[in-house]
Amino acid sequence: MNELPIRSGDDVVRVRQQVRVAAAQRGLSLVDQTKVVTAASELARNALVHGGGGLARIEVVTSGNGRSGIRVGFTDEGPGIADVELALTDGWSTGAGLGLGLSGARRLVDEFELTSKPGSGTSVVVVKWSR
Repeated sequence: MNELPIRSGDDVVRVRQQVRVAAAQRGLSLVDQTKVVTAASELARNALVHGGGGLARIEVVTSGNGRSGIRVGFTDEGPGIADVELALTDGWSTGAGLGLGLSGARRLVDEFELTSKPGSGTSVVVVKWSR
């Protein structure tokens, strides 16, 4: 497992690079590498912008049927998300963005789990499997 702090824009870039390396090592196709890197970039940026920084954990995983994949988790100690369902709606944004961060990230990966409570931070874990 590789843990990376997210405290600056440079850290977001570092997360992208490490996710790409891990995805390539696990044999994900170029398209699937791009999908998981894009999702990781959005989630790392959310941790930085909305959570005040956080931590990314990148690990390689194997499914019960022998498929390889990559799991990337993001945690922050920010204000949390008051309405998770609303936050996962396309077009909804708390900032000046397009509102595709969380919902877009969810569409790009095979597994997506978001946990958040107001005042308690946010945790997002995504998994992308090789085909």
